[in-house]
Formats: sequence, structure tokens, C-alpha cells
Amino acid sequence: MDTTATENPSYRVGDILRVTCPWTPAKVARVAGSHAFIVWPWAEIDPESRYRWDGQTAMPTDPDSLEWWQGVFHTEPKPWELSAGDTCLVGVPETLVRVLDIQRHDPPADRGRLPRPRITLVVAHVDQPDGTWAEEEGQGFVIDPNSSEPLTFELVSRAGR
Repeated sequence: MDTTATENPSYRVGDILRVTCPWTPAKVARVAGSHAFIVWPWAEIDPESRYRWDGQTAMPTDPDSLEWWQGVFHTEPKPWELSAGDTCLVGVPETLVRVLDIQRHDPPADRGRLPRPRITLVVAHVDQPDGTWAEEEGQGFVIDPNSSEPLTFELVSRAGR
């Protein structure tokens, strides 16, 4: 099964998904502390949100950080090689994740950007460095399968098969 973010397949806990997103040019707004702040190329600020998202996404500049490992979006060059004003590419190289949980939001979740998610997937990389499935609290990360990013999901293995 191959599906884009605009479709809504029935995901199951335990499913293994291949996630990709085409590399897209983006601007580095600033580098501060341990993050490079990327002007998100697919951003749409939610004007009715209680949050004041500025259209930027922080990418960790420490390749050894847990934060770098948790997530699917990456930059080329790597965030630790970027400076304010640089242009980079942001996207998702082919990545295998396991669905740990499925969260439904009614009303849709307010995250500061549009569209507001009705469903989010809590996932973990199949190849976690410690070999676990990251089922402990805080070890997974969230993906919105219907976000504005042009994510593609391919079902690699169905849970229960």
C-alpha cells in the first residue's frame, strides 16, 4: 500500500511504515544554542491558534542528541554545518518507522499550524540505536499523516500478519 498524506489509510499499532518526503529548498533563519531554525517550506501559520508559531522549525545541531535521532526530517547539509542565511534542503530520506500509538483528536489538535491534525501517529525508528522499539514513555515521536508536508507512507509490514 502506497499512500500520500492526503489519503487516510487505516493504520494499526505495530505497522512498519516507509516514510519519505522530497527534498525541498529552505532558508536558515538563525542558529542559536543547540539548534538551527529553518523557515519551514510547507508552513501555514494558524491565525486562530492559541500558540504563536513563527513558521520556523528547530533542527538540533548536536548529531549525538536524542532529539536528532527522534524525528524523520533532516537537512542537507546537516544542521551542525549551517549558518544563518544559508539555503539548505529539508526532507525525509527513506525511513522505516514502527507505529507505537494512534492518537485521535476531536476537536483537531491546536499546534499553531494548519491543517490541525485529527489523527497523529506516535512512531519510533525501526533501527533505534539501542535496538528497542522505543516503547518507553517519551521514546517515540509524532507524525501527522495529513500534514501540509508532502509525506508519503508505504506500508511495509502489517501488524498481526
